[in-house]
Amino acid sequence: MGLYDRLRNRLTKTRSAISDGISGVFRGGRPMDDELLAELEALLYTSDLGPLATELIEELGRLHRRGELAGEEDVRLALRRKLLAELEHAGASGELPLTHSPTVVLIVGVNGSGKTTTIAKLAHRARQHGGKRVLVGACDTWRAAAADQLEIWTQRAGADIVRKHEGADPAAVAFETMDAALAKGSDVVLVDTAGRLHTQKNLMLELEKIQRVLAKRIEGAPHEVLLVLDGTNGQNAIQQAKLFAESVAITGVVVTKLDGTARGGAVFTIARELGLPVRYLGTGEALESLEPFEPEAFVDAILATGAQSTA
Repeated sequence: MGLYDRLRNRLTKTRSAISDGISGVFRGGRPMDDELLAELEALLYTSDLGPLATELIEELGRLHRRGELAGEEDVRLALRRKLLAELEHAGASGELPLTHSPTVVLIVGVNGSGKTTTIAKLAHRARQHGGKRVLVGACDTWRAAAADQLEIWTQRAGADIVRKHEGADPAAVAFETMDAALAKGSDVVLVDTAGRLHTQKNLMLELEKIQRVLAKRIEGAPHEVLLVLDGTNGQNAIQQAKLFAESVAITGVVVTKLDGTARGGAVFTIARELGLPVRYLGTGEALESLEPFEPEAFVDAILATGAQSTA
């Protein structure tokens, strides 16, 4: 099963809201008019497209006045072009380039965003698709339960883990993780951090300290900084991201929980507001439920457009 088909199957709520919603608006061969465009705009807003929804409708209205939209399929294709262009502005996407030895990836995000399972999925993906030796550093030492859960998930993924007792210095754990990675010959190091509330400045300072430790031990580390965002959180996720960016140079985003929401349009809002590449989509709890983000497959899956949709 290809990526398009997997996304189409797993993003059913968003696809139903957008693709089926468009069909509903045009039901009975209804002609294009201002009322129809207003309904389309409301539909796009409910999928969390935000201000982009208005821009899309303005573009559709302009094309209609020029006689370039004859009906439903023309609307789908026009939306496809505009949405793909929107994602291109955010830059590269998809798989992380694991080109360093080891490649050190720092993982940040608030509690409840899906960070722990995302780390396990990344470890699983690196092992299954690249045969990589993966080491996880459990630098969230504030809650024993967090490290316990991470260890369980890491074992499921077949990766090694470095963890210390509750209350240990997170930067010291990061240092030990780097030592272990060099000793073991690890290919990929995934460094977990506490699920920081963005209001806690001391924790943001701790995050900066962890970065400095990684850089001192391995040149250029961290090579990637992934921010895990809950796709159901809308504008709140955007605000979290902007505050994290004040303390760490984020290189990519993982958007989680997209299988359980009809608001998958948040992906476009995240790409626009942050100007950061979306690297992966979380589409379920299983280790395999992490998909590299490919704009065409994503847009086609939620719009039911393009050549893939007829395959």
